[in-house]
Amino acid sequence: MSAKKKMKKRMKKMFSCLVFSTVIISANAQSNWINIDSFYQPLPASVHVYKSFDSLDGKPNVMYYAVADLKDKSLNFTTDTTYKRRLTPIQFYHKNNEPLLVVNCSFFSFATDQNLNVVIKNGKLLGYNEETIPAKGHDTLTYFHSFFGAFGISKKRNADVAWIYTDSAKKFAYASQLPVQFIHDSIANTSWNYVNQVTSIVAGHSGSSSPSFQKWKMQTAIGGGPVLVQNGEINVTNNEERKFGGKAVNNLEPRTAIGYTKDHKIIILVCEGRSANAAGLSLVQLAKIFKDLGCVEALNLDGGGSSCMLVNGKETNTPSTKGVQRAVPSVFLIERK
Repeated sequence: MSAKKKMKKRMKKMFSCLVFSTVIISANAQSNWINIDSFYQPLPASVHVYKSFDSLDGKPNVMYYAVADLKDKSLNFTTDTTYKRRLTPIQFYHKNNEPLLVVNCSFFSFATDQNLNVVIKNGKLLGYNEETIPAKGHDTLTYFHSFFGAFGISKKRNADVAWIYTDSAKKFAYASQLPVQFIHDSIANTSWNYVNQVTSIVAGHSGSSSPSFQKWKMQTAIGGGPVLVQNGEINVTNNEERKFGGKAVNNLEPRTAIGYTKDHKIIILVCEGRSANAAGLSLVQLAKIFKDLGCVEALNLDGGGSSCMLVNGKETNTPSTKGVQRAVPSVFLIERK
């Protein structure tokens, strides 16, 4: 028996023998969260890990979340990314001197191994949004420009979820605190001036006022989409971001997502899916969970076979691709200082 199988067998046995503290989130979510810190020690006092394996809306479910205090100065919240290659989460773990937590984050291209979302490390832009997507069918020769959600942490350790525009010619990303409707036009290459002008008059945005982009001076940031929660309420901006088409927004899938609470706790969640034991979550279900956990804002990240979170080098969820970790170009990290 492999070491990994032995560990999972031991964990299952311990679940049947130990009594854990439980956090109930809501009747609608039908989930009991069980503290499983003992499987991932040593952990700082400000970091905890929880698991739920209750059914959700009548479907089998397995999910985990880690919570950490953004104001704990013994912790460092950062990212790592590669250039024209991908690494598995465990490879990122060893590359970064065995951090406390590693989780996949941005969407990426299998063809080029490049991030398709913003990545910021130590205040520097290392990854950029895919700003222009060629249209198909009767819209051939036109283009879509979307403004995807991103999660950032400032130097003062304040978190933010916003809708982002990136330009490789600019030092900073630009962010709107309101959802921004995608642009559909015949321009293949946009510029900051063009985007700033068009988004100020484009129709279809959410909220009572027009979106406005400002420099987004984050120390650490990762992108994904769509945004799930805004101002403490469910607000899945899939249509504005044009992230998943048609009925795909309701698909049950393995997920990775991140959010933060009013009292500066960061919550990172992964769920299993595509198996008999775990159906996965829809984006609306995912948003409800983050709201019930008290998040002010939350963001969906790359999911499916990419979803994988390690705590002290140990897997929480089992990846959906035959249990094998997928290589990805970027990860979000929590390090001990």
